[in-house]
Amino acid sequence: MPDISRDEVAHLANLARIDLDDAELDHLAPQLSVILESVASISGVAGDDVPPTSHALPMTNVFRDDVVRPCLTAEQALSGAPAHEQQRFSVPRILGDEQ
Repeated sequence: MPDISRDEVAHLANLARIDLDDAELDHLAPQLSVILESVASISGVAGDDVPPTSHALPMTNVFRDDVVRPCLTAEQALSGAPAHEQQRFSVPRILGDEQ
């Protein structure tokens, strides 16, 4: 697997909206290359007879019955909120129109 370039790290940082200076880009490029090489080596170990797994041991979820219980009214839930509107929490916008 080829090394990841400084420009590719800069592109990834831009996509993630992470501001990296030149020293950070130079420092991170070789580290990311090592990570990618490690992932590639692990991918090569698993044979076709090994099924993909998310956990080393089998897991089973234990669900409880969904029982309706008394809860807060909308007014009670919103009573401590600094701002609310139409029975909803009102929070400052953090994303612009570039969504």
